[in-house]
Amino acid sequence: MKRYMPFTYKTLIPYLLLVLLTDVVIGYISYTMLVSSRTDMAETNIRTGMKQASSNIRYQMDEIQRMSDTLFGSLSFQRALQYKGSPFEIYLVMLDEIVPQMTAPLKLFGNKIRLMLYTNNEDLNIVSGDNLNEQIKRSDYYILSYHDLENTAWYKNNKDSARDNIWLQMDMDRKLGNISHIRRLVSYSDYKTVIGYVRITTALSGLFGNFDTFPVDQGITVRLRESATGEQIFQRGEGDDSKKGGDFLTLQQTIPDSGFYIEAVVPPAYLHKDAGKMQRIIVAVCAISFLVMAIIGLLVARLSGRKMSRIVTLVRSFQEGNFQRRIRFSGNDEFRQIADAFNVMAKNIQDLISSVYVQDIRRKQAELEALQSQINPHFLYNTLSTISSLANLGETRKVTEMVQGLSRFYRLTLNQGQVYISLEQELQQAETYLEIQKVKYADAFAVYINVEPEIMDARVIKVILQPFIENVFKHAWFGETVAIRICGRRLGNDIELKIIDNGIGMRAETIERILAGKSETGGYGVKNVDERIKLKYGTGYGLTIASIYGAGTTVCIVLPFESAESETRQEDHLEAYL
Repeated sequence: MKRYMPFTYKTLIPYLLLVLLTDVVIGYISYTMLVSSRTDMAETNIRTGMKQASSNIRYQMDEIQRMSDTLFGSLSFQRALQYKGSPFEIYLVMLDEIVPQMTAPLKLFGNKIRLMLYTNNEDLNIVSGDNLNEQIKRSDYYILSYHDLENTAWYKNNKDSARDNIWLQMDMDRKLGNISHIRRLVSYSDYKTVIGYVRITTALSGLFGNFDTFPVDQGITVRLRESATGEQIFQRGEGDDSKKGGDFLTLQQTIPDSGFYIEAVVPPAYLHKDAGKMQRIIVAVCAISFLVMAIIGLLVARLSGRKMSRIVTLVRSFQEGNFQRRIRFSGNDEFRQIADAFNVMAKNIQDLISSVYVQDIRRKQAELEALQSQINPHFLYNTLSTISSLANLGETRKVTEMVQGLSRFYRLTLNQGQVYISLEQELQQAETYLEIQKVKYADAFAVYINVEPEIMDARVIKVILQPFIENVFKHAWFGETVAIRICGRRLGNDIELKIIDNGIGMRAETIERILAGKSETGGYGVKNVDERIKLKYGTGYGLTIASIYGAGTTVCIVLPFESAESETRQEDHLEAYL
């Protein structure tokens, strides 16, 4: 069914589209300008941080350079490195000259460093310090043998070259994230003879200082590279930006007089990190603007189309089945003509319902009562036949009991002419029938009733259980005893009733004939009950039969749950049409 839209509301569409287009254009321009401003600000912050990091690195490199200059230019330190003598004399020289000049810089430098002295004077004592294969945990000094340096790849590649007083990564520096400043120490006598090497190692993260300016947790990558080769010697952040795609911003900052430069790779997500928030704000503002304009337009449309809205409301009530309402308009225009035509149509349809719909309901009611009346004689004939047989056998007491039971059964069945009774009364009727059968069969059968109390007041068509119980005695019993179970429960808006026996059962083709009303073994009563249920409640309800030949049968009856109050409302609704 198509959704109805008043013509006055349709006129709002071009207006709202124009407002929406205006909001979108203004919002897009505002968003673009804000994102551009945020990108420029983020780039400025990163560049400022890189300059600060460059200055910090340059300052600390200068401090380390001054340490090596101090040791290189100290004559007393050089004499001590070349001193030869007894172990005690060597011990005093180291204690007075070498160790003080090596430990003094350690106390003044802010970061943790390793100050290593490689000496070719075999008389000097070796001071090993911390493990060089581990991270720098504290500032410490080392006095090592010149032979430890001779075995390094750097020394083999550079011992005959002029490279000196340089920064590089050697041994475990790259793996540990360190960098070393290395310098030759030469004899003061000729300034050519190499008497040792000074190596000062520091952590690259310490050179950079605080990384708050580079929020690597937000995707920024900071690298330190050599200017000559572009080789990366340090990285902080995820890196590998070439595989991520997107327009990454790459910034570079040279560290003066160092041979290194800082590289920062900034992902688009960081540059636009506030874009989502700004976008939501702009969308919210545009949405509020659009909503306000839409409300204004809606109010104008409602004021101009009030009469049309009233007609639509009454037409919908007419569609729902309310034919009592009428339209009253003053004036002499199109709305007045529509109102008069509607009133005439409503009256004609109401008369048609009274003559067709109500008659159809009465016809179905008559059919239901006719089917109901067929059940009672059918059962009566069977019971009277049994009473006649007992009378011929002289069973006076049993005849009396069966006649009394038959009287109670029909008193419940007739129910003052009512077609519908409560489920509790239907169960009483079934129990009365079973009492009649007890007169004939004594204790040869057992009955179990298990019905939920909450459905006892449900309104059902009367005599829907007895025909199936009767079929158990007539067709299912093949042994000395038989057991019958009657169950009832609520399933959502429906109730489910089951009559279960452990009799002989039936084959599938027999069940089909019974449901079609073509079988002579209980088919009449089964078909009658099924037709009455479908006539009353519709084809969605009725009964099903499940049986295993030689094992028993289960009859399942599904009915809508109707209380006495709902039944009364339906009758009142019918009387309103009558």
